[in-house]
Amino acid sequence: MTPLEPAPFKISGAELTKKSPPPPPPLPAAKEAPPSPPNPEPPVPENVATQGAVDSEPAAHTIAVVTIKAPPPAAPSLPPPKLPPIELAAGELPPLPTVPKIPRTAQIAASPPLPPAPPPLPAPSKGSIPSPSPQPLVIKGAPPPPPPSLGATKSLYPKKAMTKLRRSTQIASLYRFLKGKIEGSNLEIKHNSGKNRQVGGSASGKQGKAEYIEEMKKRSAYYQKIEKDMQTHGKTIMDLKAKINSFQTKDMVELIKFRNFIESHLENLTDETQVLARFEDFPTKKLEALRAAAALRLKLEAIVVDLQNWKIAPPLGKLFDQIENYFNKMKREIDTLERLKDEESKIFRRNNIEFDFSILVKIKELMVDISSRCMELALKESREAKEIENKPTSTKSQTRRTDYTKMLWRAFQFAFRVYSFAGGHDDHAEKLSKELAHEIETSS
Repeated sequence: MTPLEPAPFKISGAELTKKSPPPPPPLPAAKEAPPSPPNPEPPVPENVATQGAVDSEPAAHTIAVVTIKAPPPAAPSLPPPKLPPIELAAGELPPLPTVPKIPRTAQIAASPPLPPAPPPLPAPSKGSIPSPSPQPLVIKGAPPPPPPSLGATKSLYPKKAMTKLRRSTQIASLYRFLKGKIEGSNLEIKHNSGKNRQVGGSASGKQGKAEYIEEMKKRSAYYQKIEKDMQTHGKTIMDLKAKINSFQTKDMVELIKFRNFIESHLENLTDETQVLARFEDFPTKKLEALRAAAALRLKLEAIVVDLQNWKIAPPLGKLFDQIENYFNKMKREIDTLERLKDEESKIFRRNNIEFDFSILVKIKELMVDISSRCMELALKESREAKEIENKPTSTKSQTRRTDYTKMLWRAFQFAFRVYSFAGGHDDHAEKLSKELAHEIETSS
């Protein structure tokens, strides 16, 4: 054994064993820690080395034996990457270590896939309200019936009656032109307006009601008469009940005859309302519809007769006063009927009465005919007055010419009002309106 090599020795029969310190705990897999360098063995003291290895010699000092347990083996570490040597110039610092970059594709591939995006909703238009999500259709029972056809819907309403009247493209413009020319001058034209009727109530209404209540309390002879009418006319009333229930017609003449037949029997009753109320299920509503339809037909027929028999004769001033007053009254009634015509038709149809409203067209045509006759008379008198003035022996008067111009303008105004009411003119009225406008323009 050479003197430079340390010799092993034994102390108290036990061998001193020296172990390296435990390695550090392992780091995460992503970053491996470099292996720790082995610790060099501690140098042996020189006094021990110089003593030699003698088993029989006792030790000068007693040393305790320390046993250190080794930890469990650590995971094998990867060797550090070999880097090429870096040549540095004088005074230059070494570069910092760089972390290797992971490719983008590898990152995307490593991340979990995202769920698919929902389909985009349609963008609502400007000013519109987005419609709610459709609800599942639940069908219970039989499907609903289909809507009625267009022809069936149209058949519920009365057909428009044919007429010879038509709208004109020149009457309205002529009226505005002449109105600006005549009323803008010094002529004073008076317009006759319809007078408002005042309807006064009966002062004996409250008194009659009080008497009626008094009779109910005392069971007067009035109720005795009602009971007697029930016994006397009971069979007749039952016959009327059956006939009213089965009555249906489209003929207005038959309607009026049936109404007169019913009235001839009911007029003998002391109090029709009280007597009929004592008969069960008497068709009171249908009776009222029959009376309303018959009264309306008679009223319209009376207007037709008045217009057919109207006499057109001079003087023009008196003629226009009468015809305009009648026209104002009649126009209010016809306009009201035109507004309520659809509702009245439904009521009549529910009671099996097909009312003929074509009589309204006949009234309008007769009114246009009267206005035409008034224009003819005004033109005739104006032309006769011009012929008299053109004679050499006659004296020309500006006042007389102004009076005839005023009368012509009044005739044209009345014709235009009738045109607006009737909804048009026939060919004859159209021609007369143009002649009258020309006459007014030349004479003013």
